[in-house]
Amino acid sequence: MNSAKPEPTLPHPVPRVIAMANQKGGVGKTTTTINMGACLAEQGYRVLIVDLDPQGNASTGLGLNTREMETSVYDVLLHDTQMEDCLVPTAVRNLFVAPSNLDLAGAEIELVPAMGRETRLKKAIESVLDQFDYVLIDCPPSLGLLTVNGLTAAREVIVPIQCQYYALEGLGQLLRNVDLVSQNLNPDLAVSTIICTMFDTRTKLSADVVSEVREHFGDKVCQTVIPHTVRLAEAPSHGKPITTFDSKLGWCKGLPGCCIGGEWWRAAADWVEA
Repeated sequence: MNSAKPEPTLPHPVPRVIAMANQKGGVGKTTTTINMGACLAEQGYRVLIVDLDPQGNASTGLGLNTREMETSVYDVLLHDTQMEDCLVPTAVRNLFVAPSNLDLAGAEIELVPAMGRETRLKKAIESVLDQFDYVLIDCPPSLGLLTVNGLTAAREVIVPIQCQYYALEGLGQLLRNVDLVSQNLNPDLAVSTIICTMFDTRTKLSADVVSEVREHFGDKVCQTVIPHTVRLAEAPSHGKPITTFDSKLGWCKGLPGCCIGGEWWRAAADWVEA
């Protein structure tokens, strides 16, 4: 008698709530959030991106006009708007956004006297969590109340690190903050993955930075490095993730595999299987 084969299981069961965090700006947090989300959505997962940055780049990078949004994450955090009423579908199937706009810039101050100020985003996400496999939180480049809300709502933290000299500067402070949030607000929180971004194949420095990061953090470092290319920088201005903006196969100079879109696919696969 043939027994049915057991269904494969992921090491990390879904739903997963993941904060993209690094208080250093310009390291690729939003780019990582957008493209990881798109890759996972195209693999069949239902993905929600929560844009927690007042600049709203995760929203505009997926083709949304934040000025036309009737509700945003600001309303969810400060006006008790339901997260369900804030969700906006994108052009990528299975990918949704809770958008941000400049109103969120004042939230750091407005949240100070608010009751349960650190857990407002957590409660909002929990109300829609059964609808998604992945929730990706794009945190602002700071360690203020917005980022604390993101870390309190998440179960994992992904840290993008730019492959440049000052890559590790401030990382220790971020890790200490993650520990503080874990000890006081969210005991399930931990750094699950570090992704090396903006890898420049022309310089030895990029390779040295990746080696140093791997030496410090071992298996937490994603096996795929994300190269720096013009096409990746151009994609947000077209309101598209790289997987739809430049999906042609090709070779990345100095890197094994395929095009920059393919590199994001490989990184997403590494992440899901980690």
